[in-house]
Amino acid sequence: MASFLERTFKLSENKTDMKTEILAGITTFMTMAYILVVNPNILSATGMDKGALFTATALAAVIGTLIMALIANYPFALAPGMGLNAFFAFTVAAKYGWKMALTAVLVEGIIFIILTFVNVREAIFNSIPTNLKYAVSAGIGLFIALIGFQNAGIIKADPATYIALGDITHVTVVLAIIGVIITAILVVKQVKGAILVGIFATYVLGILAQLLGIYEVNPEIMQFNLIPTTLYSAPPSISSIAFKFDFAKVFTFEFLAVIFAFLFVDLFDTLGTLIGVSSKAGYLNEEGKLPRIKEALFADAIATTAGAMLGTSTTTTYVESAAGVADGGRTGLTSFTTAILFGLALLFSPIFLAVPSFATAPALIIVGFYMLDSVKHINFDDFSEGIPAFFTMIAMPFTYSISEGIVFGVVSYVLIKLFTGKSKDTHPLMYVLAVAFVLKYIFMG
Repeated sequence: MASFLERTFKLSENKTDMKTEILAGITTFMTMAYILVVNPNILSATGMDKGALFTATALAAVIGTLIMALIANYPFALAPGMGLNAFFAFTVAAKYGWKMALTAVLVEGIIFIILTFVNVREAIFNSIPTNLKYAVSAGIGLFIALIGFQNAGIIKADPATYIALGDITHVTVVLAIIGVIITAILVVKQVKGAILVGIFATYVLGILAQLLGIYEVNPEIMQFNLIPTTLYSAPPSISSIAFKFDFAKVFTFEFLAVIFAFLFVDLFDTLGTLIGVSSKAGYLNEEGKLPRIKEALFADAIATTAGAMLGTSTTTTYVESAAGVADGGRTGLTSFTTAILFGLALLFSPIFLAVPSFATAPALIIVGFYMLDSVKHINFDDFSEGIPAFFTMIAMPFTYSISEGIVFGVVSYVLIKLFTGKSKDTHPLMYVLAVAFVLKYIFMG
């Protein structure tokens, strides 16, 4: 078995081992397992069956992540994407119905397969300057940390200041803060699997709090019963949502606009995640290119198409993959392990879903710190490079979007280079992207 895994995932070549990869895969799963609850909750608002959505979400994650593991040999996990599912449910499905929304996702996936085959997505990836790529990684770090603080309840929404300190005396917030400190200490001590250990340590503290009667639900963040009432259950059928497409409006302007919106967000969320996590893992070569990017993009495109057939919103590469990378994951064995766990979750969902958001939040916060490390590679001495990099980093957490951060970076980079006589530094495709971004906001907001 060990020799098979060595040959398949080239562990020695990537300076890793089976134990490290499996632990990293568990870490990635633990940081993104929330999607098994959140995605059905969001999409069920359209009238889709929540149980069927749970199964479809897990299966889409299994298929996409397995393809990434076996074809691209990268530690990147996939699942129905946050943000994209909200757009699916509250914008597209609310206006046109969920069947048309599923059709749009299917068409988007097919288009992405074609664009990947003709190297368009790879060309876009390679056209982005190296400094911006490092900025994307740092920006994603800030974004992940923000999500972690939010999931922990350490920060909350505020109508006056938009964001404010949460109730740090609430037991779940206190547990999350303790979890951050525990995880940080483990990282400093260079304990193997520190992030995963931090998740479980925080979870165990939560269970103790519940047994002692001091655990209480935090109304500002999603919580779960920490002790599962049952260990396993059969997965619900997806027959009510699988292959339920509506092609009636495929050739209308409205449908094309929906397709473009899905394409835009998914394309740059995926590219941003690949850039950020790849730079952290040390995959980018001297030219800032990612080896086997075509395989990684194919996995993403096929996963989106398969997810639509199963009955869920756009399946995309997850930024939480950075948690596994931070824990030492370097090959497809990490993502293979994550895929297996998503498969097991179909049968043992009560166990996996018992881990609350305050227990995984410390992992996201520490991973944010890890990814911010790429800032030191940015050339801030050249203001024409440093300022767009700064815009890229700061826009991601402030707009709550990886793709919007890339827009800020690309457009500002092109304009600054153009009007400071340094246009020769800019790849021609960057101008195309900048114009496309501007037109997108003019016509679609």
